[in-house]
Amino acid sequence: MSSSHAVPGSSPIAETAPLSLCAREPHVPADRLVAEMVPPPRFDSVRFDTYVPDPNQPSQTEAVRVLSDFAAGLGGAHASGSGRSGRARSASREGRWRATGGLFGRKAVQASGPRGVYLDGGYGVGKTHLLASLWHAAPAAPSLKAFGTFVELTNLVGALGFQQTVRTLSEHRLLCIDEFELDDPGDTVLVSSLLSRLVEAGVALAATSNTLPGKLGEGRFAAADFLREIQGLSAHFRPLRIDGEDYRHRGLPDAPPPFSDEQVTKAAYATDGASLDDFPALLDHLARVHPSRYGALADGLRAVCLTEVRPVPDQSTALRLVVLADRLYDREVPVLASGLPFDRLFSEEMLNGGYRKKYFRAISRLTALARDAKGLVEQ
Repeated sequence: MSSSHAVPGSSPIAETAPLSLCAREPHVPADRLVAEMVPPPRFDSVRFDTYVPDPNQPSQTEAVRVLSDFAAGLGGAHASGSGRSGRARSASREGRWRATGGLFGRKAVQASGPRGVYLDGGYGVGKTHLLASLWHAAPAAPSLKAFGTFVELTNLVGALGFQQTVRTLSEHRLLCIDEFELDDPGDTVLVSSLLSRLVEAGVALAATSNTLPGKLGEGRFAAADFLREIQGLSAHFRPLRIDGEDYRHRGLPDAPPPFSDEQVTKAAYATDGASLDDFPALLDHLARVHPSRYGALADGLRAVCLTEVRPVPDQSTALRLVVLADRLYDREVPVLASGLPFDRLFSEEMLNGGYRKKYFRAISRLTALARDAKGLVEQ
């Protein structure tokens, strides 16, 4: 598949021409959407024993212990495919929890107590590492446990519908939700309703929320805020505080300066498995692809090359770009670009609005991927 770009002074060669994201319209079956709800590649190898607690922060050591017990306690979770109602499965599971010492192992809880844990801590203390470690440690087949960000979960509901999502995830033993976001009341109500149904079906839950270090200097998202926003669901979560160094004072790293169109195009042709697209055209294309398929857009890519990067025109477009940035970051796909640096993608109004945390996350992640892409350009 060839791109519309050509290396200046040369003719494109079909078999070596870059790929194009704009030419991709992936159709992802429902079973793949669910099967891909696993920790991203950068967390493939993390485990509890690879988490190195700060000796000055005893809560980090305690978190590893509690979550290890949490994982062990899941051995008594419901078996899938029983054909019983969610309420019946839930009641049966309560009996098994009594036999196994509860969801939190040695720290036994009553069968009617919390069925989930919320990792409460600031940016950079290793919450995602611990959440992925929990997923890996849970004694169940990968098909019986799911891991995804809050956005991926809402996209799954958008792709499958609410009832089908409930039916599909109800057969799981564990659902891990990373970066739980509370900036959209509609999405919060949607996910709270979904999790309530999953709890009734006997699914154990684990969640984090994430505040990236930003120029606004916002701090950790407190457990009290999380529990208040999910209201009736809060009784199902036990907050687990994880203290650590506060990164608020650091702010966002400066984005590397962009390259020229010629440099980006030449690098795309020289890199096997690279894509090459005009940034405005890519933004238009994202509007025609469901966000649940953005991960499939990146299938097989070794680098993404973009020309003519410019400010994002509106909030709907900006939120789609945030999802794409997350999927590229999860897959560790370098991004080489010309035009404006990534820290100028979003307007001041956006960076001061209700979705600012998402925009700062996208800037941080695209900046990291731009740094990874430097080696694609001949020095």
